[in-house]
Amino acid sequence: MLPEEILKEAASLVAGQRAKQHGDYTALHSRIAELWSSYLKFKVRPEQVALCMALVKISRDEVGNENSDDAVDAASYVALWGALKTRDDPPAEKPIQTLFKK
Repeated sequence: MLPEEILKEAASLVAGQRAKQHGDYTALHSRIAELWSSYLKFKVRPEQVALCMALVKISRDEVGNENSDDAVDAASYVALWGALKTRDDPPAEKPIQTLFKK
């Protein structure tokens, strides 16, 4: 797929099929952030959820078999990350990097 085809498909999914299937992206990523925060015992923000989900899609491509949906889904999550991070919320209490401290 060409880059513009990937972005067009991603935009179509975010505004169409996935929005209908999963509901409002802000509400969804906020709820996921709440659940992850509870499990991880530190504050996770909605935009961090979207960025991590993009990384999941990238990891699947690196480890698994080629799947053109991974690029489209990763582009979708990056778009959601960009939209979510422009909100006027205070920064996270602890960055997600604290997961990797020894």
